[in-house]
Amino acid sequence: MMLCTVFTTMVMAAAPAPFTLSGTIKGLPEGTKLILVPGATHSDEKPVAKATVIKGKFTFKGTVSSPRLFYIQAEAFPGAGAVMVQSAHITVNGTAKLTGDAGSQYYDFGDFKVKGSDAHTLYLKKKAPKAMLDSLFMANQEANKEVTGKRNEAYKMKDTVLAKSIMASEAWKKLESDEGAFFKLAGETLKKVVSDNKNTWWGPFFALDLYNYFTPEDKAMYAQFSPQAKESYYGKVLGELINPVGFKGTAAPLAEVKTESGSSPQLASLIKGHKYVLVDFWASWCVPCRKSIPKLKEVYAEFKDKGLQVISISIDKKEGDWVKAQAEEKLPWPSVLDKGATANAWKIQAIPAMFLLDEKGVVVAENLSLEEIVAKLKAI
Repeated sequence: MMLCTVFTTMVMAAAPAPFTLSGTIKGLPEGTKLILVPGATHSDEKPVAKATVIKGKFTFKGTVSSPRLFYIQAEAFPGAGAVMVQSAHITVNGTAKLTGDAGSQYYDFGDFKVKGSDAHTLYLKKKAPKAMLDSLFMANQEANKEVTGKRNEAYKMKDTVLAKSIMASEAWKKLESDEGAFFKLAGETLKKVVSDNKNTWWGPFFALDLYNYFTPEDKAMYAQFSPQAKESYYGKVLGELINPVGFKGTAAPLAEVKTESGSSPQLASLIKGHKYVLVDFWASWCVPCRKSIPKLKEVYAEFKDKGLQVISISIDKKEGDWVKAQAEEKLPWPSVLDKGATANAWKIQAIPAMFLLDEKGVVVAENLSLEEIVAKLKAI
């Protein structure tokens, strides 16, 4: 844990209509492979179209049944530029800069200018408050960078006394005050963007576009939407995230995974011979996931002789990041990498995410904390 009359008449299931999205993005080398990926769905979406940069230009073609957000991405690197696509001939001009170190390069897309999409123009207008927040955040970062730098340097030198004194200074108190005010304003602003559009598909769309994940507390937000908004494409996507149909009592979902050696074991083979299986979704970049591993090892040591198996499923996009993290963590149980469809199948919104299966692969508990799972294991 958002010309309205034109678009609000398009929220129901309309027949797919063609679009063409072409343009130039300076900074992309000749021959760069581009993909067009659906956005604002909170799922690991597959490309709906591909294109190649030829003489500096590219063209995507496809169909949409209503305005949809898509990301233009380079196939070989992370990073994306957003475009709201509708049935029209759309052009986009922008820039892309390859940045980052050799191990984690990504494209920084910017200066996008989109023509031919009234939906994109309206998207930018409605999302203007978010742009204001971005500017304010960067201004706060700049204003407090000196004290932040000093604190970070103290940590780097492992000088906890110095770090503590810095965080007791007036400069640090100002930073905390600025951050508190910013996050309060951000919460109020994003909530208003969504509520201002509660009667059209823009409402659930902006909820999906502006928020990273949803909790049961967001049911009230979803309840405010009009029937028309809830029945829209994005309304249905959000509805499933807010009120998910769980897996408890059913067979575990699809698990398309691979081992470090390249094999693709079936979930049934990993479960075989164990009374209970704790499936743990994680990633190398997830700090809470990494912090939970020592405790998870304790749980495994306590219950493995009583029939418990643990299976760690990484959702890392880069196999190298997963391999490196595995070497660091030395996981004593099967550890596999999601091949792309598993996290979606298990409806993973945030990690760590844990599921408990029985010996037949039936889900007996889902989305519980490690402490709750331990209590469950002790009870059974």
